[in-house]
Amino acid sequence: MTRDSSDKAAATPEERVRYFERKRISCRFDSERTGAAKALGMMGVEGQDKQKMLEAGALALSGQLGATVQRLRKAYNLSLSELSHQSGVAKSIISQIERNETNPTLATIWRLAQALDVSIERVLQTTEEEPFLEKTSKADTPILVSNDGKCRLAIIGWIKTVEWLQCYEFAADPGGSLESDAHQRGSVESLSVREGELEVEVAGAKSSVKAGETLRYRCDKPHVIRNLGKTPAQATMVCILKAAAME
Repeated sequence: MTRDSSDKAAATPEERVRYFERKRISCRFDSERTGAAKALGMMGVEGQDKQKMLEAGALALSGQLGATVQRLRKAYNLSLSELSHQSGVAKSIISQIERNETNPTLATIWRLAQALDVSIERVLQTTEEEPFLEKTSKADTPILVSNDGKCRLAIIGWIKTVEWLQCYEFAADPGGSLESDAHQRGSVESLSVREGELEVEVAGAKSSVKAGETLRYRCDKPHVIRNLGKTPAQATMVCILKAAAME
């Protein structure tokens, strides 16, 4: 049977102790609930303002992310489909990110950063970009050598773009010949000679190029570069593997 204050005088000493103990606990709980309610009331405005600040910050960060992803994608000349293929992120999601219509997960941001070859910090930064400076020493520059050992290609382009853009420093000793298989359809090569004279043959068609001249040609067919002169030749070679298909 539950007792209240009206019969506490008739209760045994033990019952009175338990009764007051229950009242004390009840009063403590009531006090805590009241204090919590007051605290929530006092913090209500602050909490709402903080939530608005968090939402505004998230929106600004999301907008910056979309702009950065779009800028980097276009700088690398990647379509939405290509970036989707390289990152594993759905094309529709990337499009929504660029239009600031979604808040991507950290995993999605990481995949995009990896595909665009930038750090997550760079993707998320909201300030102006820092200058990008990356130097490779001569000893660290990869060198490709022709089968006859007389031609050398120093890879001076960014190794990350090798699938669609390749840049080389080309050097050929007299009599040297560099034979290359056909690249993917629509690929174009540009050869700018600095010293000497070179001959380029593409599918049976030949053309010579001298110092100060640049020759562009399709490289989606087997092609050969030869040094028929008596002096060494040097040139800069740029190979665009995703150039528009030439008619």
